[in-house]
Amino acid sequence: MAVIRVIIRLRTGLATLLPETKYASSKDGAIGYQVFGDGPIDLVFITGWQTNIDLMWDEPSAVRYLDRLASFARVIIFDKRGTGISDPVSPANPPTIDRWMEDITTVMDAVGSERAALVGDTEGGWMAMAFAATYPDRVLSLVLVNTMARALRGPDYPEGIPDEMQKAITEFYLAQHGTTGDGLEFTAPSVVDDLRFRKWWVKYQRSSMSPGMLAAGFKWQARTDLTSIVPTIAVPSLVIHRKDARYHRVAFGKWIADHIEGSEWVELEGGDTLPFHVGPFAEVLDHIERFVSGKTAEVKTDRRLATVMFTDIVNSTRRASEFGDERWLDLLTETNRISTHQVERFGGQFIHTTGDGQLAIFDGPATAVSTAREVLAEVGTLGIEMRAGIHTGEITLAGDDIAGIGVHIASRVIDHAPDGAIAVSSTVKDLTVGSNILYDPLGTFSLKGVPAEWTLYVVG
Repeated sequence: MAVIRVIIRLRTGLATLLPETKYASSKDGAIGYQVFGDGPIDLVFITGWQTNIDLMWDEPSAVRYLDRLASFARVIIFDKRGTGISDPVSPANPPTIDRWMEDITTVMDAVGSERAALVGDTEGGWMAMAFAATYPDRVLSLVLVNTMARALRGPDYPEGIPDEMQKAITEFYLAQHGTTGDGLEFTAPSVVDDLRFRKWWVKYQRSSMSPGMLAAGFKWQARTDLTSIVPTIAVPSLVIHRKDARYHRVAFGKWIADHIEGSEWVELEGGDTLPFHVGPFAEVLDHIERFVSGKTAEVKTDRRLATVMFTDIVNSTRRASEFGDERWLDLLTETNRISTHQVERFGGQFIHTTGDGQLAIFDGPATAVSTAREVLAEVGTLGIEMRAGIHTGEITLAGDDIAGIGVHIASRVIDHAPDGAIAVSSTVKDLTVGSNILYDPLGTFSLKGVPAEWTLYVVG
């Protein structure tokens, strides 16, 4: 347990045990974190994108909230990269959802937590949902508070916010960031007239995220879509939402609850959603404690979310005839070596060869695309051309092999990949928002054996 020091806060009259702040190192930067409490379960608390884990402890309501969590769990909090005390990132190239999801893994590993309950609050819910779907064996239970799977409205998602309204909201929040605190009118109405709280809040905003990073965050949010991911979550889940929330609308939470099989739905009075520690939060914590304390049994599942990558050699039959049997077998061996090396280099799992191609899986789509680029480029130096198909979806682990709808869709995506190119599903495109990956529309297709039509893209 982290060494703690007693801080007497004369201004508030509170005696607070302040956790020691530490850093965990990832390949993409340092992540500031704290650990406190000694309850029987680990709980990773992930709140919205504006955080500073040091300044949280200057606000009495936040202290009361965090102390209550610590009364029944060992609590792990952190600033994701680009926020608070963690390493900065470029607003022009913020992390993708799978990169931010890795921050959870990095911090859990640093504190020796093999499995934990996840509480995803507002925008932190995206990271929590993606992590629970991808690593169900590391999640005891999942609690989602005032969060969403997608922000913008669409034909298949009427719950969303219209584009023009989202643009107006973005402009409003950027104008008040770190200056007036007027955004509290929409996200924390119970403290909108509390001048002391406003003073702390605007300082907290400035210390949590730069204006440029906030602007990038709103763009990221507007393009992020986890609606295809939510139904793959297989861990015990509780969804809590304020019914009068003006931005984090209650319909967002209800959609999530309706699409996680077996989830529990709790709708509460009030409109406070951000920050997490204002308003009548005791009832939220009552439900969190009840749920996570009762959901500590081992969760056995062979289902998980993964990004599936197929590769194959273009015109393999003709090229085999041109090269001859012996030379062709040598080339197949070398393409397999290249693919295996690149998959391992990017942290994926090589499953098996497919005759003239390969099958591999990854925890996130951005790494799969990067791997495919490297494989196609290196194989090209051998005088042969490959193509790739990538999809993120649910798979089933079957010994050393994989199966499931995610694998089937990826196998159909590659059927439409142009020679020497990487084709991806719309799910991959949606989940790599914020990356430097560019896509060109490939078209809308009926994939054999898959319901509905699918829009596919080519990596630029």
